Amino acid sequence: MAYPFQFGLQDATSPIMEELMNFHDHALMIVFLISSLVLYVISIMLTTNLTHTSTMDAQVVETIWTILPALILIMIALPSLRILYMMDEINNPCMTVKTIGHQWYWSYEYTDYEDLMFDSYMIPTPELNPGQFRLLEVDNRVVLPSELTIRMLITSEDVLHSWAVPSLGLKTDAIPGRLNQTTLLATRPGLYYGQCSEICGSNHSFMPIVLEMIPLKHFEKWSSSMT
Repeated sequence: MAYPFQFGLQDATSPIMEELMNFHDHALMIVFLISSLVLYVISIMLTTNLTHTSTMDAQVVETIWTILPALILIMIALPSLRILYMMDEINNPCMTVKTIGHQWYWSYEYTDYEDLMFDSYMIPTPELNPGQFRLLEVDNRVVLPSELTIRMLITSEDVLHSWAVPSLGLKTDAIPGRLNQTTLLATRPGLYYGQCSEICGSNHSFMPIVLEMIPLKHFEKWSSSMT
């Protein structure tokens, strides 16, 4: 959950998000070093008197500033490709949940259970209880077991939506006529908030997502009570 005036990313709750945060720090350090080098060169050029005004042979320097950027790009690309392949892997999911985007609410279907489906609407501001978050609370949370691999099937019934939960490193487009999939794995129980991340109409900002991750034994009790 983000807090006011937060500059960094939300705390990671899944292995994928931990990898994304490590890659963010890795790329940010490279950008910082390049920026420092460029600022240093600019300051030297502005404060040093030029002693050689004629064109000089500088093949070594040209070779260095050609090869060095290529090596830097490789250092950025290899970890990025590794994370992309990790995000696409589907490793024996324990259960499947289908998510359907509507204007402007979400529907969820637990495909491994019979008749376990519901709609999830945002709770209006006047109906919020003390301690609940404005524009983020829903009437029906998505309850899932923690520490288990879950496959999410995501689609839309009308226009483009995007199902995104930042703390889990999830962001998948919901496209009419297309079924996208992603995996979800929460390393600890808790409440995790997200929102639709694709402009989908006048009420785009009123499509929150709330995942309630609980231990498996509690999830079994919840699913039996719902069915």
